[in-house]
Amino acid sequence: MQELIDEHSKENYLLYIYTPFCGTCSVARAMLEKIEDIHKQDIFYERNASFHPEFMQENQIESVPCLLIKQDNIIKEKVYAFKSIANIYSYLMEYKPELFKKQ
Repeated sequence: MQELIDEHSKENYLLYIYTPFCGTCSVARAMLEKIEDIHKQDIFYERNASFHPEFMQENQIESVPCLLIKQDNIIKEKVYAFKSIANIYSYLMEYKPELFKKQ
């Protein structure tokens, strides 16, 4: 995962929002890292909520971990219950279908 520096410079992204001492965030991160390992590419951006309170408030992020899905400069979803890798894949199939095309 790579840090999202300027959210205004990108129209589409999947952003993992976390805090460093959150146990549930660690579990969520492990799921996302596993998905990236399988696909051998960076798929998700990350942002430490502790350093970006304005972003949290502007985007009405209610809790962490959160997977914020932005497409065409519009926030489409905020996922708070990661549940499982299969659950995250259901979002990827909708918002990142290019990951599943044969090359």
